[in-house]
Amino acid sequence: MRAFYHRPRSLCRNLSLSALALVLAGSSVARAQTCLAASDLDPATKTALLATAQTYFDAVARGDSATLRQNAIASLAADFSGIETAIHDNQDRLGGTQAVPRAPFLLEAQGTTNLERAEFLCGVFGANGQTADSAVFVIPNLPPGNYGVVTQDINTAKGPSTISYILQQQAGAWKLGGLYIKSSQAGGHDGNWFADRARAFKAKGQNHNAWFCYLEARELLVPVSFMSTAVTDKLYDESETVKPADLPPVDLAANGKTLKLTAMFPLAVASDFDLVVKYESASVANAALTYQDNVAVIKALVAKYPELRQVFDGVIARAVEPSGRDYGSMLLVKDVK
Repeated sequence: MRAFYHRPRSLCRNLSLSALALVLAGSSVARAQTCLAASDLDPATKTALLATAQTYFDAVARGDSATLRQNAIASLAADFSGIETAIHDNQDRLGGTQAVPRAPFLLEAQGTTNLERAEFLCGVFGANGQTADSAVFVIPNLPPGNYGVVTQDINTAKGPSTISYILQQQAGAWKLGGLYIKSSQAGGHDGNWFADRARAFKAKGQNHNAWFCYLEARELLVPVSFMSTAVTDKLYDESETVKPADLPPVDLAANGKTLKLTAMFPLAVASDFDLVVKYESASVANAALTYQDNVAVIKALVAKYPELRQVFDGVIARAVEPSGRDYGSMLLVKDVK
């Protein structure tokens, strides 16, 4: 199984599922993957999943990464630095908290080789797709096996959060295959607030602001980015009606150059809500010159889309060279002249 981990929530990935996944229910691919929701699980399996997640939560809360590593699948145990960092960075807000479990899911992946794109349709689906109690999970490069997905809600001094565990059944035990620690708010607001704001911007014709708020709403309303629900599917459909035609990849004139933007997405950092823009750079070796390009990109972007001032506290430009190495700079929107 691919090793899963999630550092403390700091960036919002544009990975929400397309509603088109729902049509695969009757395909041969879908029959190779089945999902049992909590109501379909036998009591022993349900109890085991919840008990295992609670044991792992206790280890997370006390900062015991060694115990988690001992109980992880081999591929994750071999590269455990992400889990250790997540536990360390969240220690101050998770210690002394109580975990309230949500209904678990059991994912069964059949076959003899890794599934390039494993899709699991969980719960009851209606004529229009998902229902209030359903979920869809899409996991790439998944080896055959049985996997549990357990999410816990935690109320911390810094706001509500979730911890999600991907558990793989091995030799009768549920081993840790992934850990996701995620805030349920961005800038003090939850996903429903961002959805309402997206609709308000849509009504004003401010499609860029609406699009980014829809992205953030969908990100906040699921505990893991490879999950979708009836609510996030609806938001996906709404967001497609405002999707700007000039999203990356797109060229931007800045600092006397034409730079290719490769990504734009919202980023929540503490109480701030920022926009990240990535662009191609031949080299980031010269920090001074790259900083000038970054500042120019930020100014050009805000000048081109002044509506962004109404949503974001700051803009972060990251120059990315072919090697993958990058260099980032941030400006507060109020300081962009």
